[in-house]
Amino acid sequence: MSECNSDCGSCSSNCADRTKESNFEKTHELSNVKKVIGIVSGKGGVGKSSVTSMLATLTRRMGFNTAILDADITGPSIPKAFGIKGHAEGSEAGLIPMLSKTGIEVMSTNLLLENETDPVVWRGPVIAGMVKQFWTDVIWNEVDFMFIDMPPGTGDVPLTVYQSIPVDGIIIVTSPQELVGMIVEKAVNMANKMNIKVLGIVENLSYFVCPDNGKKYNIFGKSKVEEVAQKHKIKNLAKLPIKPEIAELCDSGNIELFEGDELNGMVSMITSL
Repeated sequence: MSECNSDCGSCSSNCADRTKESNFEKTHELSNVKKVIGIVSGKGGVGKSSVTSMLATLTRRMGFNTAILDADITGPSIPKAFGIKGHAEGSEAGLIPMLSKTGIEVMSTNLLLENETDPVVWRGPVIAGMVKQFWTDVIWNEVDFMFIDMPPGTGDVPLTVYQSIPVDGIIIVTSPQELVGMIVEKAVNMANKMNIKVLGIVENLSYFVCPDNGKKYNIFGKSKVEEVAQKHKIKNLAKLPIKPEIAELCDSGNIELFEGDELNGMVSMITSL
């Protein structure tokens, strides 16, 4: 075992000191966040941000105060999905999250840039620091459920979130390919190593329903999600079909208008935490 250098932020060891609740960063003194759910993926392009947006929308429809902390610092897409434009305002007290059309609180780097297409060319420690600031410096107002949209992979940001924020559990978003199944296991294993509960798996792009004959087609191959879930004893699963209208709603900033019940079971599980 290597000697401890007391720098928990750069360490992935699961020692007692690192897991103490006192190591978590505190929210702003005016904030109140009750439950935190991380939305993660092993690789990009599987629809993690759209799933985050839909879960936040569904919980908001149920009457809960909902927020999204967009931790995908270099590739933020949450503001676009909700049609949020402009810049987040702040004062000496702290940053104020912007609101979606239905009242979902959102904070993202795109709300701090002069132009939304400006690249964020930062190194890992700076990106991790920004994620912490979104938790500590933003005034989150009486949030029942906060969803953290994390960048793909198992790098700096997920490690920072797991070590700095009291996450109640994560939901892993995947797609049917065999390669992705292997990458999902990496995300599950990282969560287990960090003592983070895996609440469920969402398989996006799982199948396509032909509008002409009503049959299901596995465009991206046979699903592997049941095998991964069974291996790791994950009970909550959801399969989302390929729906071009979801992409259209995200592109137009109207994700809050989406229809479908495929995520209802996942939302029921979240709201029962």
